[in-house]
Order: sequence, then C-alpha cells, then structure tokens
Amino acid sequence: MTNKSILRLTFVVCAALLCFGRAVPIRADQVDEVIVAQMKEQRITGLSLAIVEGGNAVRQQGYGFTDKTGKTPVTASTLFQAGSVSKPVAALGALHLVDRGLLSLDEDVNTKLRTWTVPRNKFTDAHIVTLRLLLSHSAGMTVHGFPGYRVGAPLPALIQVLNGEKPANTAAIRVNQIPGSQWKYSGGGYVVMQQMVLDVTGKPFPRFMDETVLKPLGMSSSTYSQPLPEKMAPKAAKGYGGIFGQSVNGGWHIYPEMAPAGLWTTAGDLARFAIGIQSSVAGHSNPVISQSLTRQMLTVEQMNYGLGLGLRGNGRTLRFGHDGANAGFNAVMSAYAYAGKGAVVMINKNENTDAMSQIFGCIAEQYHWPDYKKK
Repeated sequence: MTNKSILRLTFVVCAALLCFGRAVPIRADQVDEVIVAQMKEQRITGLSLAIVEGGNAVRQQGYGFTDKTGKTPVTASTLFQAGSVSKPVAALGALHLVDRGLLSLDEDVNTKLRTWTVPRNKFTDAHIVTLRLLLSHSAGMTVHGFPGYRVGAPLPALIQVLNGEKPANTAAIRVNQIPGSQWKYSGGGYVVMQQMVLDVTGKPFPRFMDETVLKPLGMSSSTYSQPLPEKMAPKAAKGYGGIFGQSVNGGWHIYPEMAPAGLWTTAGDLARFAIGIQSSVAGHSNPVISQSLTRQMLTVEQMNYGLGLGLRGNGRTLRFGHDGANAGFNAVMSAYAYAGKGAVVMINKNENTDAMSQIFGCIAEQYHWPDYKKK
C-alpha cells in the first residue's frame, strides 16, 4: 500500500466530523453497541478505546481480535501503530530540549544539525527554517507522508531518507516554498526534527523518547523502536488495508521515519499523553515541559495547527488532537485542554472515517463534551 492510498484527514476535517456529524441516539451506555456495530459494518478486526473524563483515563478497553484468525482478543495492552499521532508525542520530546535550552524554537535549524543540514536554496535564502516552523508544518518542506517498508525489506538510514537515496522509497526532503509563508503538511519536516534530536543528544531516537517522554508520562507500553522489538511483537495487532481489509504483508510496515510515523502504542497510553498536556497547561506538575511551553503548543501558528497538535475552538472548548494512518492502521486522539475530557480510538484497518465519526459522536454526547451539538 502506498502513502497515497492511505486516507489521511487533517485534524480540522476530522474534528468537524467527530462532533458535528450524524448524531447517534444515546441510551444509558451505547458506546459498546456503536463500536460493535461499526466494527461489523466496516469490517474492522480490532479496536482499542480510551476515554478521559475529569482528567483521568476512566475507560480503557479492547474490542475484537488482533488478527482475523480470531484467536487473540484485543486488550487494553494490545499495541497499535499510531501513524501521524506519532508527531505530537515526538514534538513534546523536541520541546523538552527547548525547555532545557538545548534547542531553540526560532533559530536556524542548521545551527544544531551536524550529520546533515537543510540544503540552501532561494527559499531558505528568503527565510530560515526553524523548529517552530517544522513542528507547525509551516517550514515549506516536501514529503507529505511515508508508506513504510515491508517486513524483511532493506531499510534506509535516516540520512538516506532525508536525501531520498535508495533504499528510501520517498523523495528527498527539501524546502520548496518560503518557510513561514504558508501551511503545508509535511512528515518530512518531522524527519528533520528527528535528526536534530539525534545530533543534539547523541542518543537513538527511541531511547531519547523513552527516557524523556514515554516513561515520565507513564506510557509504559509504548515505543518508537523500528522494527518493533521481538519481545513486543506478540502484543501487537496486525494491520489490514483496502476496502475488504487485505492483510498487510508481514503484519505491519516498518517506519525508520520514527518521529512522524513510528510510534507503537495503546489507546490508554495516548490518553496518558493527552492528560499530561491537560495537566501541564493547568499548571500542575509535568515531568516533560513547562506550562508556558505547553501553552505555546496549544497556540495556533497557522491553519488551526500549533506545535505538533491540531487545534479547534477556544477557552473551555479548546480541543487538541491528531489523527493518523499507517499501512493497515488508523488512530484518532482528541481531547480538551481545559475541560479534562477526551478520547482515543485505534483500529487495525484503514477505514474511511465513518466508523470514527460514529464512535466519537457517541462518546461526545454520552460524556457531555462541551461543544457537542446534537442534530
């Protein structure tokens, strides 16, 4: 499956579908019924759910099976690929380095890049590329997303991905419009950020993220390791793509582009990430970044996008989140900055968003999301 064949929604579109789409009549507790019905209708093999209420993960639950053999049920600890939901989690790691003074949001990224630097051209001569622009998809970088690599296929080094050199299966990551001039989604920009972290810390990206973000936030089941470590493979769901849910060869693809697409996680762990953002912006203890920097994450830079997060609403209805799609996997995370509410849904199938819309609509009404409007 190529990247173009995987449906990627912007957070803005997804958010509009989730809370203002078709309303589902709600009884006492219909979340289970809606999920089961949508899984059957959309041929979804497995689903992981987490719901945040009052700033806590009040529900973590699995549905269906890890693969079509129907032998292993999905549980709260089953691993799914997060796709582009990897980006906001990775952004938190980069912002931790900003808090420590090791990176700057607004200086030329080439001052910190060592192994590779952003090639100069007429666009970079007009404006520098900064970390703020990379995280907000405003740096004018190429390469929207990544299709991943089949299990057993040759894997490129990160430099080969950056330069579009074989065995990389995507084009070179370059600047092709004036940085800061307009919003353009770019997974390539997050690969540049990944290289910055490597050059500044000298640590492998999975180790850096584990020590800096995942463990401190209690995301104990998560990893950016690519390929997935052998000891963790039995806990992973297998991916299915296409209208009829064809099996992904080898169960899943491998993503050396870890920052934009490489996170293996659970719905519960992503809920803990969302709770960490809620806690930090409220001024409570946060082991990763400061309240002031969290507020910058939740401030629109361009096109309803902050630093790593899609944004919607304001005040009590300010909502942050992201959606993701890797080969055979889809995920949506949506949470309120100040209302202590949110939800995460992960599935092991590339789906046309109708199921996600129905499920989130049901959750929004049942848990009284502040900007939910029943039609």
